[in-house]
Amino acid sequence: MTDPQLVFGDFILPFQVEQLGVRGRLVRLEKTVQDLIGEGRYPDDVAVLLATTTALSATLASGLKYDGIFTLQAQGNGPVSLLLADMTSDGEMRGYANYDAATLAGPDDGGAMVPRLLGAGHLAFTVDQGLGSDRYQAITELSGGTLADCAQTYFRDSEQLETAVLLDAQSDNKGFLRAGAFMVQKMPDQSVDHKTWDDPQEPWREAAILTASLKASELLNPALPAEDLLFHLFHERGVRVFEYKPVRHACRCSRERIENTLVSFPKAEINAMKKDDVISVTCEFCDLVYIFDETDLCALFA
Repeated sequence: MTDPQLVFGDFILPFQVEQLGVRGRLVRLEKTVQDLIGEGRYPDDVAVLLATTTALSATLASGLKYDGIFTLQAQGNGPVSLLLADMTSDGEMRGYANYDAATLAGPDDGGAMVPRLLGAGHLAFTVDQGLGSDRYQAITELSGGTLADCAQTYFRDSEQLETAVLLDAQSDNKGFLRAGAFMVQKMPDQSVDHKTWDDPQEPWREAAILTASLKASELLNPALPAEDLLFHLFHERGVRVFEYKPVRHACRCSRERIENTLVSFPKAEINAMKKDDVISVTCEFCDLVYIFDETDLCALFA
């Protein structure tokens, strides 16, 4: 594997700052985002929103121990009605956005992305570890101007866990979109040397201020190695970096899965779905098209 010290890449890098009593993750996505949004598949604003959703999904998933699929889903009453990004425990990511082009605001309309594109709604985190395991889900309202605001509100109100999140996605002058996420959380089980501080809340405040000082130009800079970025932020307190986890785009669709779905419908409904004697099914995640002609459908219902 390529060391994230050398390239921008696609990875999650966990770290810890003992003197401040915080742990965190740095996420950088490059090819994963390019593969996910495709060539002109989404308008610019929607592509950026989906890219940041994917980065947030990777950040949240990497903080959990699970064997299955972590899903982040945002639903709203705005032009973008659904955002979905998930990651398997093996680091395979996929995502898509459902939007109404007719009501989508123009790029010059401005305003915060969440209220402008998603509107009112909710953000849901789900962990599915398959049959025989309990399914975990957490839901929070879409409150704030960004998805980072929504995530911080959830951790503060539902988990009572001090959390600072920074998300961003930008295209370079060649139209190449990169996404990044940075999260720090106060460790409830980690004590700090309070003799160093006049106020016991001061270590967390310093960690939050340092996180807020991180610029998008640093987070998304392909020439700035990840470990250098962390050292730049926390060199006065000392930062410990752990083994990084590579991530990649991978869709789980297959012809067999779609066949299993089609065969669950009554044959009369299948016939109603036909257009020019075939059924065409497009995967919402990867845009791959599966065609089923009369021969295929007869074999399914044989």
